[in-house]
Amino acid sequence: MNDKASTLVLERIYQHEQSHPHKVFLTQPVGHGQVIDYTWGQTLDQSRRMAAHLKSLGLPHGAKVAILSKNCAHFFMAELAIWMAGFTTVAIFPTESADTVKFVLEHSESSLLFVGKLDEWHKQAPGVPEHLPRIAFPLAPPTPYEGWDDIVARTEPLQGQAWREPTDLAMIIYTSGSTGQPKGAMHSFERMSEAAQGIINGMVDTMGANREDHRILSYLPLAHVFERAFVETMTFMEGHIHVFFAESLDTFLQDLQRARPTIFISVPRLWLKFQHGVFAKMPAKKLNVLLSIPILGGVVARKILVGLGLDKVELAGSGSAPLPPELIRWYRRLGLNLVEGYAMTEDFAYSHTQTAQFNEPGYVGTPYAGVQVRISEEGEILIKSPGQMLGYYKRPDLDQQSFTDDGYFKTGDLGSRRPDGQLKITGRLKEQFKTSKGKYVAPAPIENRLNANPLIELSMVSGSGFDKAYALVVLAEEWRPKLSQAAVRNDIQAQLTELLAHVNAHSADYEQLKMLVVASEPWTIENGCLTPTMKIKRSRIEFLVQHQLEGWYSQSQSILWH
Repeated sequence: MNDKASTLVLERIYQHEQSHPHKVFLTQPVGHGQVIDYTWGQTLDQSRRMAAHLKSLGLPHGAKVAILSKNCAHFFMAELAIWMAGFTTVAIFPTESADTVKFVLEHSESSLLFVGKLDEWHKQAPGVPEHLPRIAFPLAPPTPYEGWDDIVARTEPLQGQAWREPTDLAMIIYTSGSTGQPKGAMHSFERMSEAAQGIINGMVDTMGANREDHRILSYLPLAHVFERAFVETMTFMEGHIHVFFAESLDTFLQDLQRARPTIFISVPRLWLKFQHGVFAKMPAKKLNVLLSIPILGGVVARKILVGLGLDKVELAGSGSAPLPPELIRWYRRLGLNLVEGYAMTEDFAYSHTQTAQFNEPGYVGTPYAGVQVRISEEGEILIKSPGQMLGYYKRPDLDQQSFTDDGYFKTGDLGSRRPDGQLKITGRLKEQFKTSKGKYVAPAPIENRLNANPLIELSMVSGSGFDKAYALVVLAEEWRPKLSQAAVRNDIQAQLTELLAHVNAHSADYEQLKMLVVASEPWTIENGCLTPTMKIKRSRIEFLVQHQLEGWYSQSQSILWH
């Protein structure tokens, strides 16, 4: 046993197995309102049996084993089995196309694939190399592959405590592909464990003495670093957090009500959708008046949080993309302790977070313990994190481009820091574009101002080579079906005109928008306009509208309907 083993995730797992085997760890919905609870003992028993099976296959130490599945209890179990068997996990986003599935499996040289809970396996299956062995999770679509339950039932559990060296490769996390071909970030047990422990330490004020009564809902893709670090690895390390899984998008509110999470992690798109759902029941202006009334305001705020299933939340977090400051203030006004953070796949989501002391909306907080940060001459944020990846799998050329000579990761994000250390993200280096007047425009701050409006679900600011920028906007879900009504359309047109004037009034002259163009259909993961973590795929959207730009710019109206 290595002297650093006590700090590593597998050591923690074995401790939980021994100290509280009968404590429920995972709650999995299985349809029709039914759930299955798995205790720590049951979770480890299944993982040990699958680990023994994997070891029997004779794969070399460190072999890559892939998981293609939505979030479920068996994703956690499979990850543990892969680690205990001496292998490395490769998780694939459950919404990826067959081409991307094929790329990741071949690039990672995966030796086996776990097929899990999926919506469109029939479209993805052609991307799996014919020779690749497969094992089906209990919630997988019907397949001819041998099932998890059958293997577990006939296999004796792996005995003892299988250790991994701190420098062993635990997982390869492939980026979600918002900027082209996915890249595989390699994470070791040592760095991954240190990052997860740092996240736990950062939550310590919330966890308090009552550490055994926390609940969390797992629903953001586990193939992404955000969920992998803040939900899976963090709960592996902590051991006293009950993880609930979401069944589907249709049952999400029921899943949330079942979990009544005390810790809730989400992304800007969902925080906005929650708010829009509230505004659909009560107009923003009326709600604002009610919240301003003493006593009644507190009752109304509480009722909203109960309706959302967030009334028990002690710590709410947002990451993956910038959150409009107005939205943070709105949630805090309801009494929700919403904090924003900033991190990347490459540092295992361990970079910056807001705290009780440093939580100014519009900033992403201060560095986690051990994280070093500086701003380059070009304004790029450079990070050196304890959770830093070992490099990109089979891409030493990218490693060389991605780090400074003294080991700081080049994030590609533009930012500034206050004297107290709080970091502000001002845009992406590569997203900046130059207008025909020679001025650079950073889209993110303008998009944030647009997205803060209840009418807008998503926006994209662009306009390279034109005299002014423009914004393409997707209307909030509740308004889209009503656009055939002339009165509604006219009202939205008037509100968008007002919004454009407001945004331009708060922008430098070279950043001001010529027009807002209302998108004809929403951007989704399915139509290729959003990544699996719901960030916009800028290049894809720009490609789809490129032939219409000249026509839009030639018009005199400031609000156009695509």
